[in-house]
Parts: sequence; C-alpha cells; structure tokens
Amino acid sequence: MTDLLVVGGTVVTAGGSRRADVAVVGGVFELVGPDLSGLAASADEVVDASGLLVLPGVVDAHTHTRVASDAEPDRFFQDSVAAAFGGTTTVLVFNTPASGERPGSPRWLRDDLQRFRRATEADAAVDYAPSLVVTGWHADPVGELPDVIDAGVPTAKAFMVYDFRLDERRLFEAMRVMAARGGMLQVHCEDPVIVDAAVDAALQRGDTLPRYHAETRPSWAEAAATERVMAFARQSGAAVHVVHLSAADALEAVKRAKAAGIDAHAETCPHYLALTADRYETRDPVESAKYVISPPLRSSADQDALWAGLADATLDLVATDHVPDRVGVEKAVAAHGVPFSEISNGAPGIETLLALVWSEGVAKGRLTAERAVDLLSTTPARLFGLRRKGAVEAGRDADIVLWDPEARRTLTARDLHHTSDYTPYEGLEVAGAVRSVWVRGRAVIRDGAFVGHRGAGHFVERGIDR
Repeated sequence: MTDLLVVGGTVVTAGGSRRADVAVVGGVFELVGPDLSGLAASADEVVDASGLLVLPGVVDAHTHTRVASDAEPDRFFQDSVAAAFGGTTTVLVFNTPASGERPGSPRWLRDDLQRFRRATEADAAVDYAPSLVVTGWHADPVGELPDVIDAGVPTAKAFMVYDFRLDERRLFEAMRVMAARGGMLQVHCEDPVIVDAAVDAALQRGDTLPRYHAETRPSWAEAAATERVMAFARQSGAAVHVVHLSAADALEAVKRAKAAGIDAHAETCPHYLALTADRYETRDPVESAKYVISPPLRSSADQDALWAGLADATLDLVATDHVPDRVGVEKAVAAHGVPFSEISNGAPGIETLLALVWSEGVAKGRLTAERAVDLLSTTPARLFGLRRKGAVEAGRDADIVLWDPEARRTLTARDLHHTSDYTPYEGLEVAGAVRSVWVRGRAVIRDGAFVGHRGAGHFVERGIDR
C-alpha cells in the first residue's frame, strides 16, 4: 500500500533532473521512477505535479528561532509554520544568549540542551534540531562538548565577538575536541579588536545612527578572523564551518583553506545575495535598524563574489540566520536615539530562503536548479548530520516541496507568516512559489494553505559522517 504518490512532476536532485513519479510509504521515499502510475489504484493519496518541480525539503542550517515563553507561547510554532510555507522542512536552531543576558551562576551546555528540548517539545510544524552556542559564560564549554555530541548534537557555534565570545585559546581547544569526536564547530568570524575599536571610536565621535553599524564592522575584520580560524582548523585537524560569510576577502580565505586541504566549509545568507549596503544610506533610524545584521550588508562587488562562490563550491550552502526580531519590539529602541551598538542584531528570513535563492540565482542564470538543491538541501543535510534528509531518493525521509518555477509574486510582510513585523525584502519581486509541502510524507502545506499541526515536527538527533 502506497501512502502518497506524486505523479507528473520533474524531480530535481543535486545530480540531475528528470521527469519522475514518487511513491511514499511510511514517511519514506519508497520508489522514484519514470512511470509509477500503476500504484495509483492502491495509493491513499495521488497528487498531480504536472508542470511543477519536485524538490527535497529545504534544510535551513542557521536560525535563531525563539522558543515559546509564557508571554509569547506561539513564537516557535509560528516560525516553523513560516518555514513550511517557504519550503523548509528542517530547521537548525541556535540557543543564542538573549539580549541583555549577563553571566551569573555557571551555565552548562547540557542544561541548555535540556531547556531547549523542554521548551520545544511537541511545538514544531516541521522537523528541527538544536545547534548549541558555546560561550565564555559556560562553566566548562570545551569539556562538555563530548557529552553534547553523544546526545545527538554534533555541531556547535562559537562567536569571536560580543561579550559572551570564546577567547581564542578556548576556541582552538573546542575545535580540537570537535575533531577528536567527529563534530564540527561553526564560527562567527569577526575580529574583536578591530570591531571593538571601531565601535568605540564611532561612539566617541557621536556617530550613533544605525548606519554606523556597517561602518564599524568592515570586511577586513571578517577576513582577518576567517584567516585565523582557518589556521586553527589546519593546526587542529578540525572541520570548521564559517557562518554567514558576507565579503569577498573572507571568501578568499576559505578558498585558500580548501585548496590547502583544510576541512573548511562556509555558508552565506540570502540578505547578502539580494541586498547591499545602500540600505544603510537612509538617515531614518527605524528603517536602517531593519538591517542591523552582523556581519552587515556589503557592496555589490562582494555580492558578485558570493554568487561566484556558490557556483564554484567555495561556499557550501545558503542559510538564513533568521532572527525574528521586530521593529516594534526588539528594535524599537532605534526610534528613540539609542546608539547602534545597543540595537538588536538580526533580521527575519525563515520563509523566504528558497524563493530568494531560486529567484536571484536560478531564474537569473547564476545557478542551475541542481546546484540550488545542493546548496539548500543536500549539502546542509550531509554536513550537519541529517542522514535521512536532503534528497528525493529511496530510503530518505519524504520531505517534498512542489515548486512552481513559473509563478511571480512580490514579497511583503503582510503575506508572510513569521513572528517578525517586517521583512527586509519588502517589495522585492521574485520568481517561483511553493505550492505544497510534505514532511515525512505528511502534508503541511497543500495548495498554498497550512494543513499541518503543532507538534508534527520531530526533534532530530544527528551524527556526522562527512
């Protein structure tokens, strides 16, 4: 008995595209072949995908989706719904220290993981997993990493900036531990000496508007930190993943590391691919606060370099760095003259990942459809230990997106479903649209409407085999 049969579509994988039907049994791809119409009579559901592309569900490897709280019990669920509307069927979530949080009693990584699991239990509409943040505020951040890896969380993120950063010695030691246990450290690469000096100088001059956020985080600060992390990876033998890479000179550091045989990986984000630093030119602090992102938006030359890096595989994947902050809440201080250094960092994007990569990449000839699938599904699933995700092939989880490449639409905040109150892509025309989505063979989006439910998403334990 076939649970779901998708017929008439074009299946796109990282290795190629072909006209094929897809049969799902027990939440798993059972068969992918040119003509499975003979199974229709015994199938519980038959879906006609004529004229549509059959894509694997997107894996967003970098989000800061907020967990539920007493005051806002629906934030995690609602952002998972937004992910589904965008074709994302698995999200990795960081437990970044909250704005204003300060070190007090010792923090423990295992406690962070337990809190995350309690807060998200039976709350997601799509599958999800944590990627813990390792900070200088933890009592023994390096020593706890083996236990975290054994608990099914083989990736963790360290920051080189902010007051909760790991110092460089412990950053190096964390990479060594990860190397010994088969894990991978993700690193936010900005040089703290350069950035802190630039921020202090700007504030002393009275340059406090949000646009100075970008000027105080120059590309060479990102490049210097990226070079240093590559050297640490070379010495330790560790796999390392550079998050939200934004600039051409940092990209060159990754390219040189890969050429030298270092197990180096890197991602960029849709905001760097679709937007540039001209967004900071307005003197309206409320408007420019929407783009207070670290690293900041860069030049069009940097943007061109990133697209080239995606095409030539210097960059391994695209992830959102989704932060559902709101202009009217977390960023509201911008309207009251608060210095840029005190405005929350980040912007929403969990629903627009596939749309932006497809529209700006595939539709404009910068990427093939197959390369887009590799960047958004196959490679992030492989790098982050999601062994059953990332491809439309027998034996994998039946995470399916029916994608209409001929659709055209304009992105607006009122049409999106995330828990932020704006989108940085307001008014951007995009090519392509999600029609239907399944997670492990269960419909979540059908013909553009949400048909899933809270708690349908699974917590996924991971293990890396690169």
